[in-house]
Amino acid sequence: MKNSVSSLVLTLLCITLAVLVALFGINALNIGGVLEEDTISKGLDLVGGSSITFKAVPEENSEISMDDAIEKAINILRKRLDGLNYNEATVAKVGQDQIRIEIPGIENPDEAVKTLGSTAKLVFEDSEGTVVIEGKDIAAADAVYGQARNDSVGSEWYVSLQFNDTAKQAFTDATSRMAAKPEGENYIAIKLDNETISRPSVSETISDTHCSISGSFTEESAKELATLISSGQLPVAFQENELRSVGASLGSEALSTSIFAGAIGILLVMLYMILIYRVPGVVSCISLIAYAAIFAIVLSVTKINLSLPGIAGIIFTIGMAVDSNVIIYERIKEELNLGKTLKAASRAGFERAFTAIFDSNITTLIAAVVLWYYGTGSVQGFAKTLFIGVLISLFTALVITRVLLYALVEFKISPRLFGAKAGHVEE
Repeated sequence: MKNSVSSLVLTLLCITLAVLVALFGINALNIGGVLEEDTISKGLDLVGGSSITFKAVPEENSEISMDDAIEKAINILRKRLDGLNYNEATVAKVGQDQIRIEIPGIENPDEAVKTLGSTAKLVFEDSEGTVVIEGKDIAAADAVYGQARNDSVGSEWYVSLQFNDTAKQAFTDATSRMAAKPEGENYIAIKLDNETISRPSVSETISDTHCSISGSFTEESAKELATLISSGQLPVAFQENELRSVGASLGSEALSTSIFAGAIGILLVMLYMILIYRVPGVVSCISLIAYAAIFAIVLSVTKINLSLPGIAGIIFTIGMAVDSNVIIYERIKEELNLGKTLKAASRAGFERAFTAIFDSNITTLIAAVVLWYYGTGSVQGFAKTLFIGVLISLFTALVITRVLLYALVEFKISPRLFGAKAGHVEE
């Protein structure tokens, strides 16, 4: 009797949790207003925007390879977009010497190019407004913990700079002038696209190719400044190769259709599971609702771009979530038909199904990681939702489904409602 009461309480708690998760998920999806609200980030194919392709123009006698230049440029542009709050934008390599940037929500490509800027210009400018050196003159910038100067007391975080030989004399002259200025005017500002990111004071002439920027830095702030300085300017020049505006009418209609089709598909799958597997089928329905809701919450929290290929990835992983339940239930039926009790059959079914479910999902995860890492654009959108969906399907199948079934077993339900043959001896 005590076990039955405990199981009833556990089952009710699980069902309540599933319902709450579903409600949160529906709110995250904002069904009925998903196209108007920004609870889930949407890709270029759903809301429209601009697509810009830049082609690298290598300089003569450049010391950096094209692959390294493209990789560094992608990182710089990504940081610039994030700084402009275009977190949903995508930056990807195209071919050997091109970069494609897709920015949802900006309908005018010229505006997008203006927003991005062409070179991410970094300059060192003295208090008189004279440009001393540019970003291309910086050989290295690193965050260092130690003594910034010989007269420093104790260790601290500072930024170590190294200049090219060509910039040595210009920097020497500038620091000599600034050191002679009164307090408040003796500085050299570091500017990125005309925005001051640091303004260190100059107390002495620096006639070396190395200098340090110190003053109340934390580890995080020192690394941030070093990163901005070292990656502030694109390693090669880029020219606009293609500009185009993408309309949202087709994407918006496709999103509504996809959501409707997905909802119909889930309902049909749930009906099928109940008809074929009866009591376990009901459990799989609860698990499936929890799966869809958790996925919606993850999309809302992480702000991963939801594109049409991404929706395809979600639908695909819904099928995988159901497949996991089917494997479990078939294993349980086999154990029941061997004459085992419902409790023993349930535990044995999960244990025997675990290897098959785990192996199949791991191989899919590997494929998703490869697509995510090497793919671009829509391929990455599919890979991201596939990866997330597989993880969530593993959780719902091996945790939610297991807990609910184990709790139901304690209610002394007829094994025939779990798929046992008519000759099975009931507990």
